[in-house]
Amino acid sequence: MGMIGGGEGSFIGPVHRMAARLDGMITLVSGAFSSDPAVSESTGLKEGLARERVYDTWQDMVKTESRLPAGERPDFIAIVTPNHLHYGPARMALEAGFDVLCDKPLCLSVAEAIDLHETVERTGRLFCLTHNYTGYPMIKRAREMVLGGEIGEIRKVAVEYFQGWLSSPVETTGNRQAEWRADPRRAGIAGTMADIGTHAFNLAEYVTGLETVALSADLHSVLPGRLLDDDGSVFLLFSSGICGTLLASQVALGEENNLSLRVYGDKGSISWRQMEPNSLKVMWPDKPLQIYRTATTFSTSGISSPLHARIPAGHPEGFIEAFANLYRNFAMNIQAVREARKHDPVHDYPGINEGVRGMKFLEAVVSSGMNKSVRTAL
Repeated sequence: MGMIGGGEGSFIGPVHRMAARLDGMITLVSGAFSSDPAVSESTGLKEGLARERVYDTWQDMVKTESRLPAGERPDFIAIVTPNHLHYGPARMALEAGFDVLCDKPLCLSVAEAIDLHETVERTGRLFCLTHNYTGYPMIKRAREMVLGGEIGEIRKVAVEYFQGWLSSPVETTGNRQAEWRADPRRAGIAGTMADIGTHAFNLAEYVTGLETVALSADLHSVLPGRLLDDDGSVFLLFSSGICGTLLASQVALGEENNLSLRVYGDKGSISWRQMEPNSLKVMWPDKPLQIYRTATTFSTSGISSPLHARIPAGHPEGFIEAFANLYRNFAMNIQAVREARKHDPVHDYPGINEGVRGMKFLEAVVSSGMNKSVRTAL
């Protein structure tokens, strides 16, 4: 793979590189890691790349790498930049014949998202969007239980993502991660909802298999002077007619990365927390509470979950492994295309459709929030 973004000082860049390498299927061969050429060069050399394959700009990288022989050019480009630098690099890479893996959210607007969707369709390239929480084994098991009817007809969905790291104005103190997330020019139309709300939204739709058709939102910038939302509550209306709630905050003082999902059916219910990712709680009306654990007989009764667990039960698996599952599954699809065989859908990953859904969610949330929680269709 080649990489755009993720230079020294980045949080998500090293995470992507660790995840990509975990299965030994992917090698980093080139990169434009920063808008600062010195940072890009330093990052590339520390990653062991040849100097001629470290670029000052992403435009030069895509153009030059696309001219290399098939055995040398990257099989795909990973885009790990701030939000405003997703659309341009992704579109150029697709047009140059590269498959693309991109951080979320997909871009800055529904119009850009639709254009990228059309570009993917027209070029026939593969596209992965890194909603990495879908890679957890117990999320795979939860999805299979819900879609397989084990908990019956869904009655209620509740998803929450609470963080506390923006409880003070750290964007004014030199925190690079906070700076761009608080800047509408780089983050886009939303703050917390774009950063973590899209993860919660994606997780709810992924596990339930339902699409949100309308929502009403209440957004706040709790800290004075903050230009984008740092806290919000959303009521969701799903395609089945049921209602759900989505809460997201980055000013929940003391919270770390508290992402949780609860799905209530008419036969049973499930509950999962990202900070205890190896456990899935299953609740029944006529039986004791059950806790399914990664790589145990409870979880292996499904098809997808054991394929995404890497080590025996009781050895913790977490964020990096879930992230790596997306990279591995994407690489497996690239290999399947190369070998003219069908990719096994069990090895799934979020794609361009999920990217468009995320942007429709964001525009609807912001529109509803600006109009005092008026219900807005997606």
